Amino acid sequence: MLSFLLKLRTRARNLFRLSDAHTMLVWSVIVGVAGAFATVIFREGIALLQRLFSGTSGSLVEMAKHLPWQTRIWLPAAGGFIAGCLLMPAKRKAPGDDARTVHTDYVEAVAIGDGVMPVGKSLWRGASSLFTIASGGSIGREGPMVQLAALAASLIGRWVHFDPQRLRLLVACGAAAGITSAYNAPIAGAFFVTEIVLGSIVMESFGPIVVSSVVANITMREFAGYKPPYEMPPFPAISGIEVVLFVALGLLCGALAPQFLALLDGTKSRVARLNLPLPVKFALGGLVCGVISVWTPEIWGNGYSVVNSILHSPWTWTALATVLVFKLIATTATIGSGAVGGVFTPTLFMGAVFGSLFGQGMHALFPHGTSEPYAYAMVGMGAFLAGATQAPLMAILMIFEMTLSYQAVLPLMLSCVVAYFVARATGKSSMYEITLHRNREVEERTRLRATQMRALIRPADTVVQADATVSDMTRVFLEYPVKYLYVIDASGHFLGAVALADITSDLLQKRDTSQKRASDYVQMPFNALTPDMSLAAGLQHFMAFRGERLPVIESEQQPTLSGVVYKTSLLDAYQRLNPER
Repeated sequence: MLSFLLKLRTRARNLFRLSDAHTMLVWSVIVGVAGAFATVIFREGIALLQRLFSGTSGSLVEMAKHLPWQTRIWLPAAGGFIAGCLLMPAKRKAPGDDARTVHTDYVEAVAIGDGVMPVGKSLWRGASSLFTIASGGSIGREGPMVQLAALAASLIGRWVHFDPQRLRLLVACGAAAGITSAYNAPIAGAFFVTEIVLGSIVMESFGPIVVSSVVANITMREFAGYKPPYEMPPFPAISGIEVVLFVALGLLCGALAPQFLALLDGTKSRVARLNLPLPVKFALGGLVCGVISVWTPEIWGNGYSVVNSILHSPWTWTALATVLVFKLIATTATIGSGAVGGVFTPTLFMGAVFGSLFGQGMHALFPHGTSEPYAYAMVGMGAFLAGATQAPLMAILMIFEMTLSYQAVLPLMLSCVVAYFVARATGKSSMYEITLHRNREVEERTRLRATQMRALIRPADTVVQADATVSDMTRVFLEYPVKYLYVIDASGHFLGAVALADITSDLLQKRDTSQKRASDYVQMPFNALTPDMSLAAGLQHFMAFRGERLPVIESEQQPTLSGVVYKTSLLDAYQRLNPER
């Protein structure tokens, strides 16, 4: 059957004269549909479990409000315990895991892997996430949705025997389809993958990703009851001076977003060190959510309904502060316990509530010169997301697609870009580890471009004075496995080098060397580096010299020997500067 499909694919490609790029577009359509269906299946799984737990489906916050307080406490704990039990098989090593690196996360599978995602582990993780979310865990559902959409793409690509390069691109298409299906934002879904997962926008990859996002969005609209997660009100017109306040909002979000992520990571690390079974850790995280929900049921779930309420109805600052603090504790407990889920939606929640609080504060200070707090909530969502993901373009496009308002573009762009630069300058945390990895690489290349030979200088141990005897030089050659000794005069000026071959020749031929000194063997001119030479100039000197090291002198006018530079050190720096080579 498989061989028949492969032959059919080849014949169809030859018949319609499809290039590899055209073929990729066709498969991106299929992946877009598959990603949408994977998302719908996960949504229906959550709804099914909600009906099983409470007899109702829909908003988890409304579900919590209608449950007795005792049930609010034990249900998240019980759901967490079951989720921990389901995750245990995914933690075990499969028979082939030691032979090669298995990337469960779709970001790793695309960015540093070969596009192959383990089916069993991914499904167990998805099942675990279902119970965490449906029982009230304070975590996002978009993570497992995107993961399953990417898994579907990986399976399709492996089924038709795609090579690793095309398989990675197909998995990226699946991830874009998952983001689009979760947020009804096809443009942002495409840019999410290209900006975060791939790290660059190249038309050969961007085209299929856009096609997959659009097809997923069209497919989702065919399902009854599908609607965007956030219902954005019309964005008000912003006066000129008020833009400064949105810049301030971006500064604060850029400073706070990395701290939010660092808190989640720190809690997760501390909980991981506890000598407790995995189900117990998950149950403790759920128990914290359950206890808090007795007083604040709004902390259940990913926060869609709460954000929509903030955007459409007035909240007091005390209510906003309360739900912000309790939601932070609940999210930290859920994610810190190791539960599988997304941080994307909780990040949007934090941005919306903090933005609304900021807007209320500014409105109290400048009642006649500021917009309603919901405008700051909308921009705060984008700014907090930009600071957390360090992907400002994606954050801008996502909020713009949700609002479809040109009025929102200017304050949104300013806040997101400011938040990005502040987060990158002050924070060492990012929602996606690959972003930090790329940032470190860019910083390293920037540093290396300014690197001069003085940064690579090592001590020159094989140095002799000009009046050194053959016996003295022989002892140094025996002590160090080198081909050249460097000769200096009494002032430390570099005179040249003595070759081991010349000394050996005289000794083998039994010439009289009793009166010979190092100055008699000096070879000049000898390629010497200077401390202010660039990496490229140093590399040119090594290309003209076959040795492993070269001496470094202060300057041509002041030829004092400073040390040596080894070829391996220079090549290592040059390779890190030009990794594509």
